[in-house]
Amino acid sequence: MSTPIISIRNLHTAYGRREILKNINLDIYDDETLVILGRSGCGKTTLLRHLAGLQMPTQGEIIIKGVDLVRVREDEKNAVLKKVGMLFQGAALFNSMTIADNVALPLVEHTRLEMSTIKIMTRMKLDLVGLSGFDDFMPAQLSGGMKKRAALARALAMDPEILFCDEPSAGLDPIVAVGIDHLILKLKKAFRMTIVVVTHELASVFLIADRIALLHEGEVIFLGSKEAMQESSDARIQQFLHRKPDEEVIDREKHLKALIGEGYLIDHA
Repeated sequence: MSTPIISIRNLHTAYGRREILKNINLDIYDDETLVILGRSGCGKTTLLRHLAGLQMPTQGEIIIKGVDLVRVREDEKNAVLKKVGMLFQGAALFNSMTIADNVALPLVEHTRLEMSTIKIMTRMKLDLVGLSGFDDFMPAQLSGGMKKRAALARALAMDPEILFCDEPSAGLDPIVAVGIDHLILKLKKAFRMTIVVVTHELASVFLIADRIALLHEGEVIFLGSKEAMQESSDARIQQFLHRKPDEEVIDREKHLKALIGEGYLIDHA
C-alpha cells in the first residue's frame, strides 16, 4: 500500500479529566474519501479540528505530507496547511463580505497574485460549485445549501491537495443534501483530492465514502469499507446502522445525587 498522506499516531485529547479522544491511530491515503462517522459527542469534530491545525491534541502525532503538525514551528505548519481546504459545519462565511470576496480571501491573504487574476480564479471556483453569477450576493441572501456551496468554493480557492468537510449536509433538506454529496464526488473526480468528511448522516456515508472510520466514545471501533461495516457483528456498529436508542438504565440514587447534590443527602441522612 502507498505511503499515507495523513498519519495519526497515539492521539489523545482531554479537557481536564474528561477524555475526548483515546489512542487514535489512523492512516489516510492519497485520492481517497474517508468518512469519520459517529454519534454526537463521540469526538469526530474534535479530531477534524486537530487535522486542520485548528486545535492541538493533548498528546500524539498528526503527520501531514511528512510534517508533524504537533511539533513543527508555526511557519512550517502554516506551509503545510496551505495545501488543505476546510469546509466548516456552519459555512463560516463573513456576513459583511460578498460571496466573491469570501471566496477570494485565501488568495488575497496567502498569494501575491494580481487582483484581476484572483477575480478570474474566484469566478471559476464559484462556477465549479454551481454559483456562477452570485459574486455580488451577500451571505444573508443565500439559502443554506448555497452557503455551503460558497464555503466549499472558498475551501477550494488555493487548489488544495486535501479537503476537510465538517458535517457538509447538516441542516439541509434531503434533496439539497444529496446535491452537496454529489458535488463532493464531482470535486474528487476533477481534482483527485484526498477528502475527509465528518458526518453522522448514513445516506451521505454510503454515497461518498471509500472507507469509514467509526468513532465511539473517543475511540476508533471500526475502520474499513462500507460493505465490511454493514456485515460487522459488533453490537455498537449495528446499533448505529439501525438507529437503535440506548437502553435506559437509571441508578436512582446516583440520579438523585445529580439533581439535588450529594452533600444535601449526607446532611439530611
